[in-house]
Amino acid sequence: MWLGFLLCAGAVLVAKASPHAADIEQLIKDEQFIGRISDNIYEDARLDVPELITKYGYPVEIHYVVTSDGYILTIHRIPHGRDQNNDPSVKRPVIFLMHGLLSSSADWVLMGPGCALGYILAEAGYDVWMGNARGNYYSREHLRLRPDALLNTDFWDFSWDEIGNIDLPTMIDFALQSTGQERLHYIGHSQGTTAFFVMASLQPDYNQKIISMHAMAPVAYLANSGNLLLKALAQFTSPLDSLARLIGMGEFLPNSAIMTWAGQALCMEEVAFQQICSNILFLVGGWNEAQHNSTMLPVKLGHTPAGASVRQVAHYGQSIADKSFKRYDHGLLKNRRLYGSYRAPAYDLSKITTPVFLHYSASDPMAHVNDVDRLFMELGRPVGKFRISDRAFSHLDFMWAIDAKTLLYDRIINLIQAMEVSGLNENFDLRI
Repeated sequence: MWLGFLLCAGAVLVAKASPHAADIEQLIKDEQFIGRISDNIYEDARLDVPELITKYGYPVEIHYVVTSDGYILTIHRIPHGRDQNNDPSVKRPVIFLMHGLLSSSADWVLMGPGCALGYILAEAGYDVWMGNARGNYYSREHLRLRPDALLNTDFWDFSWDEIGNIDLPTMIDFALQSTGQERLHYIGHSQGTTAFFVMASLQPDYNQKIISMHAMAPVAYLANSGNLLLKALAQFTSPLDSLARLIGMGEFLPNSAIMTWAGQALCMEEVAFQQICSNILFLVGGWNEAQHNSTMLPVKLGHTPAGASVRQVAHYGQSIADKSFKRYDHGLLKNRRLYGSYRAPAYDLSKITTPVFLHYSASDPMAHVNDVDRLFMELGRPVGKFRISDRAFSHLDFMWAIDAKTLLYDRIINLIQAMEVSGLNENFDLRI
């Protein structure tokens, strides 16, 4: 396993703007957001993650790691707070954050200090490490393969199985080695939870490296998924992946396409949806008007989507179609070669002995309550199952809701602090 290195502490050497900076510039030029936002928001939409963190006065480090199969991943780190817990000489508990599908480390900081979980954790006294899965905007490099190679999709030959089985262990090992810690806390959102369940079931030794795991909008089983896009794709998962590879397309929803659609189809004055100026991500993640901060929409559009493979989406489609949680189904012959069986094997959730806390909502189209219940019963060491009190709370609200701190983040921090103090003993105070 290759390990990376610290590139800089100020983030200025590799600044390259946010994924959709050029598209945001065009929307501004076309006056799509007039009357909604300030110039400060425009700036946040264009800055990349290290620039964004630096702008708000927080320390930031950029690390690269190389996986065993050659992917070069970027990890962003906020080692300490700005206003509190800001002594750089103090050794702090490590928290590793992992984003969801079509997202990046930007999810943990784009809502700004006091609102975004990355900053909140740093102020609470934690050493915050934010991973980026292979194929997203910050991990779009490989030792040999090119993501934009003409009629060659080898770079995109992965699903979230590889993200969990290869990327997560590589990044977690690097964070632990860099900090001198033996264990860390893990917080994931959506696919970030799926990847953890993959890692901890396929490589049970990693359970010993995790103090606690907090799954926000946990996604494993999707038998009851209400996600319209994934349900539609579930009928064509194998043909979808094969066709995409045949025509030389391995990436799902490349950057320019999604932004063009969002800007032209939804934000124009004469369009019915102009009031919310939404984007296709809400088709995947659901919509909650009361928790949607429309002022921050340009920032969200500036950083999301951040890239994913067609196979990641197809793998979720297989989960919906099979009503199971299995490794990617490549077909009989390739399954036999890779897994030793003609059928894709199921992930053994009983091997996950990390203390797991599930945070879910009643209106999440991706993580249905019944699927969360099934996951909880099959985990090797489930500890807590917490439903968000806001019944309208949806999938993207876990990252971007106006009241995410009071509804979710404060409770997660309380649980982490309790684990730090007493672990799972008889005095552990658990409220479901």
